[in-house]
Amino acid sequence: MGEIEGTYRVLQTPGSRLGVQKTTGVSTLEPGQNLSTAMASSPAKTHERDLPIKIKMLDNTVEVLDIESKYYGQTLLTEVYKHLNLIESDYFGIEFQNIQSYWIWLEPMKPVIKQVRRPKTTMLRLAVKFFPPDPGQLQEEYTRYLFALQIKRDLAEERLTCSDNTAALLVSHLLQSEIGDFDESEDREHLKTNQYLPNQERIEGKILEFHRKHVGQTPAESDFQVLEIARKLEMYGIRFHLASDREGTKINLAVSHMGVLVFQGNTKINTFNWSKVRKLSFKRKRFLIKLHPEVCGPYQDTLEFLLGSRDECKNFWKICVEYHTFFRLFDQPKPKAKAVFFTRGSSFRYSGRTQKQLVDYIKDSGMKKTPYESVPFTEGLRTPGSPASAAVPFHSVHSSSTPTPVLPIFAETSPSSLDPRAPYTRIPEKNTAAPAEAAGRKLMQQPGSPMLQGVGFGIPVDHPQLSSLMLKSPLGLNPAFQVNLNAAGQGSSPLLSPVLSDAGGARIEEDDEMKRKRYPTDKAYFIAKEILATERTYLKDLEVITVWFRSAVIKENAMPEGLMTLLFSNIDPIYEFHRGFLKEIEQRLSLWEGKTNAHVKGDYQRIGDVMLRNMRTLKEFTSYLQKHDEVLTELEKATKRLKKLETVYKEFELQKVCYLPLNTFLLKPIQRLMHYKLILARLCKHYTAEHRDFADCRNALKEVTEMTSRLQHSLIRLENFQKLTELQHDLIGIDNLTAPGREFIREGCLYKLTKKGLQQRMFFLFSDMLLYTSKGVTGTNQFKIHGHLPLHGMLVEESENEWAVPHCFTIYSAQKTIVVAASTRLEMGKWMEDLNMAIEMAKKSTEKSDMLLENSVCNRSNRSSDEVSLEQESEDDIHSSRSSLDRQSHHRANTTMHVCWYRNTSVSMTDHSVAVENQLSGYLLRKFKNSNGWQKLWVVFTNFCLFFYKTHQDDYPLASLPLLGYAVSSPVEADGIQKDYVFKLQFKSHVYFFRAESKYTFER
Repeated sequence: MGEIEGTYRVLQTPGSRLGVQKTTGVSTLEPGQNLSTAMASSPAKTHERDLPIKIKMLDNTVEVLDIESKYYGQTLLTEVYKHLNLIESDYFGIEFQNIQSYWIWLEPMKPVIKQVRRPKTTMLRLAVKFFPPDPGQLQEEYTRYLFALQIKRDLAEERLTCSDNTAALLVSHLLQSEIGDFDESEDREHLKTNQYLPNQERIEGKILEFHRKHVGQTPAESDFQVLEIARKLEMYGIRFHLASDREGTKINLAVSHMGVLVFQGNTKINTFNWSKVRKLSFKRKRFLIKLHPEVCGPYQDTLEFLLGSRDECKNFWKICVEYHTFFRLFDQPKPKAKAVFFTRGSSFRYSGRTQKQLVDYIKDSGMKKTPYESVPFTEGLRTPGSPASAAVPFHSVHSSSTPTPVLPIFAETSPSSLDPRAPYTRIPEKNTAAPAEAAGRKLMQQPGSPMLQGVGFGIPVDHPQLSSLMLKSPLGLNPAFQVNLNAAGQGSSPLLSPVLSDAGGARIEEDDEMKRKRYPTDKAYFIAKEILATERTYLKDLEVITVWFRSAVIKENAMPEGLMTLLFSNIDPIYEFHRGFLKEIEQRLSLWEGKTNAHVKGDYQRIGDVMLRNMRTLKEFTSYLQKHDEVLTELEKATKRLKKLETVYKEFELQKVCYLPLNTFLLKPIQRLMHYKLILARLCKHYTAEHRDFADCRNALKEVTEMTSRLQHSLIRLENFQKLTELQHDLIGIDNLTAPGREFIREGCLYKLTKKGLQQRMFFLFSDMLLYTSKGVTGTNQFKIHGHLPLHGMLVEESENEWAVPHCFTIYSAQKTIVVAASTRLEMGKWMEDLNMAIEMAKKSTEKSDMLLENSVCNRSNRSSDEVSLEQESEDDIHSSRSSLDRQSHHRANTTMHVCWYRNTSVSMTDHSVAVENQLSGYLLRKFKNSNGWQKLWVVFTNFCLFFYKTHQDDYPLASLPLLGYAVSSPVEADGIQKDYVFKLQFKSHVYFFRAESKYTFER
């Protein structure tokens, strides 16, 4: 009985993606058998007594289906889907409560009566089973409608927890979808008879306030908005399974498209991505996750959780297996031959279509999307008269707990109604007292209608300051939150979750080719587009401070009034200026691309006049930029002094919107001037002296050069201070890293020779000392200092021959001697060069740093024996810190030092300065090594990292790719890429292809 009861090998190699040939799942089907033949082959006895099965639909109506007692789960599912005319059926399932009162999914490959103990009295219900990360992946409008009903159910059952603002906004869109445009008396009456939320009376005013803003929004738009808002919530699609970890801490387990999630209360504390998981298994009540060795190191590669019972544990394991197969694999698992004599463990495997297969099925079958309206339901659910839908008798029973619901009704007067894909209509239901013609106020969106505008808020709806801050702000900020649908309302999202392949991604190659032919091809146009793209990103970066951080400190009342005034009075005017500047650039580019007469169009095919006008205006803001030194210093002092502000600061840095260290955003205004200078220099180089735009560009360059020369010294000092403060937050064991006169030179990974052999350490070189640290000493992502060596009197020499270790060199200092090895000869050369330069600088310096070091490094002895005990302690802590609940809280994990640690490389301050000059933004097409299509993404290149967004309007990145260690090249013939302007990024086995829209963008 000691054997593992159920196992599921997730991936054979870490990071494998959809479609990798090695990934083989297994199924319970016989070889050569599929679901339909399996169902057909099961003996059906016509004389068996029929069972009435009650199924609650997503709109809370109850349907009764008479089935034969030997029916398999798949047959019941198929009949329900046919009855609903549901095409994207694989996202859904039927669930029921067992004797222990927890919900389990009906299995397709087992008879219904073997799963449902009392089928005559048990209420089954239709529900969404697989929640995609982006509702744009749902191809069908009707599918989105059903998803919106699922969100409505989750709100009512308190599964989808969110702030009052978000809840009110969601309900307002549901109201718009169901009863149409705002009418206060009808809204109040409807809310009295319909319970969308527990205690909804408390926020009824907010619901009505939001609903008032949705005038003219169609039901389809409202459904899409509901899903757009819901997908951004942490509890979207989450179903909790009560468990405890090894220490007995009560937790909740859940599964999503990205992997297995761990929650404490409603707070997510860990995610085990599918790419990191090697095997899932269960043994009695214990749920086991085996990780890849490179993820966890040699310590504790198996995580263990304890669930309430064996059945609960097996149920959760099955859901994990299904989620992994649906979202991560290209094809259904291959059938597994059944054992002849005995079996070991559970044979359960997912038997439906994967998401990729589902998307391809709809795409390849050329099915036209079915726009629809809704009408008040009066006669139960009716389907097109397809022969299949008549196979099983259905009859509707209205649920007594809810009012007359809204359900699709199919028009049967047209010949097309015989087609199972016939369009269905939905007209928003009005109060029964309202005139009948009012029901027709909301019509479906017609082909060719303009873009749909959504709610006008720039802050995520879950933000506590949504209404109070944004609507009352003196800045009048209102960047539109837009939802774009194409003419027929059938466009799928251009981006999938980073953990998916391109399944469902928009195929845009043909459109892109057409645009390329139509749009201007002059290099100046693409330089102007770079100004526009980077300006959009820059404005979003400013909003991190002016909108998001302001909201956080106001909410907690964490910042002193004087510092608030100093910070925001300096950055708000700059932000307001750039908002106007961005609008000007957008207008000019749209005119440049426009189909006007040639002689008129020529007046707008330039950017120099816009740049010159705005560079002259920007000169007036130089005084604000010069104060940024003071702002950065005062903010750092206040953060050290005030515990409340420090907490808000650290928690804010953990938010998705703060994708870089917070103080980095304060440097953006001065860095942006450097960008203008470089871009204008490129324009001047491109133009001939006779070009009409040359004089304006040259004068604009002159203006911005004047500003940058005045601020250059300040920028160097600020970048150094920003880096020191960032390291101060990342390092444990040093109090005063930002001491006057100290300069950062290089950070990176080296291997230090110890009694246990070579061990990985992170080294930090400054103008007066060398620090070395290790990671994993705490439950956070911080590095703990093991030792420090003053540069005064230090000597460095190569020692490969002496120690017989490649790329090895010895560092002699006054206190001790250490031997270190670099990953490559090039890395060794960089370190030795920078060390020798820093030693020379320290010799010339009149001040010795010994006193400074004694004051700044906390309780550290330089004795060698002490260092050995530290190293021993780190090994123990690394072992103990890998708890299943390692929260890694209150600290960022995406700083440069962490990338250096994992990629085994180093970065100098010079590299940082070069990176600042080469920041880029814009749309690129991305393709994985094993995927078929290209995905269009908004990509931001900054701080040695690519950040991926769905569109340029998004507030935070969906994924990131640190580039340290990656090699960039052109694709080779073996890659099979037949497109222009494609470049290849590769790190070990990780390969990405990116395609630019022009030669200029490709070369940039």
